[in-house]
Amino acid sequence: MIARVFTTRARVLGALSIFTLAVIAALLWSFSSFRPAGSEPTKVAAVQQSRQGDNAESVDLTEKQVGAIKIETAAEHEFVTVKTAVGTIDFNENMLVQVFPQYPGKILQAFYNLGDDVKKGDILFTTDSPDLLQAESSLLSTSAVLELTSRTLARASQLVKAGGGAQKDLDQATSDQQAAEGNFKAAKDAVRIFGKTDDEINQILEKRKVESTLVVPCPITGKVVARSAAPGFLVQPGNAPAPYTVADTSTMWMLANVIEADAPAYKVGQDVEVRVPAYPDKVFRGHVTTVGATIDPNTHRQLVRSEVADPDHLLRSGMFASFVIRVGDPMPSAAMPVESVVREGDGTMTVWVTTDRRHFVKRVVKVGIQNQDGLSQILDGLQPGELAVSEGAVFLSNMLSLGNQG
Repeated sequence: MIARVFTTRARVLGALSIFTLAVIAALLWSFSSFRPAGSEPTKVAAVQQSRQGDNAESVDLTEKQVGAIKIETAAEHEFVTVKTAVGTIDFNENMLVQVFPQYPGKILQAFYNLGDDVKKGDILFTTDSPDLLQAESSLLSTSAVLELTSRTLARASQLVKAGGGAQKDLDQATSDQQAAEGNFKAAKDAVRIFGKTDDEINQILEKRKVESTLVVPCPITGKVVARSAAPGFLVQPGNAPAPYTVADTSTMWMLANVIEADAPAYKVGQDVEVRVPAYPDKVFRGHVTTVGATIDPNTHRQLVRSEVADPDHLLRSGMFASFVIRVGDPMPSAAMPVESVVREGDGTMTVWVTTDRRHFVKRVVKVGIQNQDGLSQILDGLQPGELAVSEGAVFLSNMLSLGNQG
C-alpha cells in the first residue's frame, strides 16, 4: 500500500513538472515575439530574411524604409574625356611691346603711368635726340643746295638758248641739280624715319628751324604694364629696361606644366576652360597655342600654353589658375548620380538595383569618369533603363553589413 502511495505521488509531481515547463515556454515565446502595435521588422531581420534567398547580396525594405531612399532609372549620358591642370596667368607676349626710342637721347617728358590705358598712336614720352637734330640740319642744308643748283640750272639753260653759254656748263648744272635733288630726298626720308610727318617737315623747311624733340608713340592699343621712364633719363634703343611696356590684355596666356603621362593627350587648337580663384563663378575660354617639345628632366612635366580671351580685362599676370581641356570625343554610357555608387572595403564599386522597388540587389560595376555634371560613368554592370538607388545606397550597404554581423 505504501508503494502504491509513492507511485501516485510520483505521477502527480511529473504532471506538475510538465505543466510548469509548458507555462515557462509559453511565457518565453510571448516575450520574444512581443512587438508594440504598428512596429515594423528591424533592419537586421529584413536583411536576414533576404539572406536566405540571395546569399547576403540583397536586402528587402519596408514601405517606410523605401520612402527614405531615392530610386532613379539609369540614363544614357555622353561623357567627355577631359584633363585638368594648374598653372599661372601671364601676359600674351605676342601682344606685349617694349617701347624704346629709335635713337639715343634724354627723356624730356613721360605722359602715362603704370596701369593707364593707351591707344595706338598716343605719345608715351619725348626725348631730346641729337640724331634728329643732325637729320633736320642735313635736311635744311640739302634744301639750300637744291635751291642753289636749281637756279644755276635755270640760268645755264637761258644762256644756252640765247647762244651765250656753253653746252658743257648746262650739262654740269643739270648734273649738280639732280645730285642735290637726290640728297634732298634722302635727307627728307631720314627725318621722316624719326616719325615726322610731311606737314612737320614742310614747317621745318619754311621756318628754317630745327627741333630736336623726338616723339615716341604707342605702337598698339593696350595697358601700360611697366614703366621706367622719367625726365632726364638717358635711353638707348634695346637697352633694358624699356621706358614703357604696353600689353594688349584682351587676351592672356595660361601657362601650365602637365604631368608626363598626360603629355600625349594635348594638341594645339584644343579648347580650354580656365578658372581663377578671384572669379570662382566665371569661366574664361580659350585654346591651346603651344605644346612644349621637351619634358623637364627634373619635374617630368611638359609646358602647355593656352591663349585665353579676356575682353573685360579681369585677369592679371601672376594669378593662380586651373584649366579643364577636352581631349577626346564624347562617349555615351550609362550614368547614375555620384551618390549612387558605393566604394566597398575591398575597393570594388557597387550600386543597388531593383525591379519592384522593395527588393534590392547589390551589383558590382566598373566606373569610368566620375563626377562629370554630378554623374558617374558606368562602363559595365548597369544598363540604361535599369532601376537603381540614387540616394541612400550607403544606407543599404550598412544594412547588409549589419545583417552579415547578425
